Amino acid sequence: MTDLPQPTPAPAKPRSGAQPAAPGPSPLPPVGDRFFRQLVESMRNGVLAITRDGRVVAMNEVAYRVFNIEPSPGDIGAPYTDVLHDQPDVVRILGTAFELQNLPNRAELRLKTSGKVIGYTLSHVRDDAGEVIGASLFFKDLTLVEQLEERERLRDRLATLGEMAAAIAHEVKNPLAGIEVMAGLLRRRLPDSPEAQGLINDIIAEAKVANAIVLEVLDFVRPIRLQVERTSIPQVLHDAVTTAERKASRGGVSITLNVQEQLPLIQADHHQLVQVFSNLILNALEALNGTGTIAITAVRGEGYVEPSAESRRPAPATVVVEVADTGPGVSPEILDRVFNPFFTTKPQGSGLGLAIVRKIVDAHNGHIDFTSTVGQGTRFRVTLPLEAGEGWLQ
Repeated sequence: MTDLPQPTPAPAKPRSGAQPAAPGPSPLPPVGDRFFRQLVESMRNGVLAITRDGRVVAMNEVAYRVFNIEPSPGDIGAPYTDVLHDQPDVVRILGTAFELQNLPNRAELRLKTSGKVIGYTLSHVRDDAGEVIGASLFFKDLTLVEQLEERERLRDRLATLGEMAAAIAHEVKNPLAGIEVMAGLLRRRLPDSPEAQGLINDIIAEAKVANAIVLEVLDFVRPIRLQVERTSIPQVLHDAVTTAERKASRGGVSITLNVQEQLPLIQADHHQLVQVFSNLILNALEALNGTGTIAITAVRGEGYVEPSAESRRPAPATVVVEVADTGPGVSPEILDRVFNPFFTTKPQGSGLGLAIVRKIVDAHNGHIDFTSTVGQGTRFRVTLPLEAGEGWLQ
């Protein structure tokens, strides 16, 4: 008996009112290493990753820029101690990555080589089994934030000092003027006494010094009202050198002035900037004590703008002026106190010169920093925007 073929069953019809099943989601295409490299490069924060044996496996553009390192094709795979040899602070932090259980989170660090402030988080990189196979450093340049916070702290200090200055002006300035006048009258009444004349002259000189300190305190706490106009930096520097030489003897000090050709005019207060640079030159002259070199340079520069995936606006134009001397330099212990009001290393100084300089630069929405090495000299750098306003700092 021959088996008959079995009929193929008809497909089941859906029940009345039932909807056909929706197709499932399409699987994501596989993501390659290129995607993750582009992800790291597109991040607005600095990214640096190393393996357990100390080789660099990732370092994005922001990291190179913050650390002032020129990218090289040989960086990936190289020891991080070689790539970051100019950033010993960062090398030290990475060196603790595999020794500590609790790594720093949202910590801050000031880079000694550039003065920049970074906020960073150090994390372990683990494999599927949970073993530590590397470390990653995520960081952000907080320099501009630090500047703005310092300005707020300075404003608070100025408010307190302003109240003190009013009392000083009333209680000290007028009596000092009286002492000076009465000493002058006494000097005329004792013309034949050389000893008395010498003592009286000392009294008048000391009264003048005390009065100058009072006036300097008043200048420091008084709000700055800028007379903004189109200002020539070369003319400012020429006037600053002349002003500084009137206050201190140049002696054997050589002063060189190197200004970039066709340097643009800036929106600024000419007289206030003359005070800034004459104070810096005067400090250098006093540090050199009659021998050495002061080099003044002025070039066009660019302000720092944080890289952004959403915006690629160009960095605003600035003028950068440097005043460098070959003096004894500043010891590391006092580097962070140089701009503090009333801090000075001079026997007769008031400690307000550099504080006033910083106040004027801040009023121009500029920035001042310095580097100093004991036995090699000091370099002050003043960065000023071409146009007045806060925009270049944002």
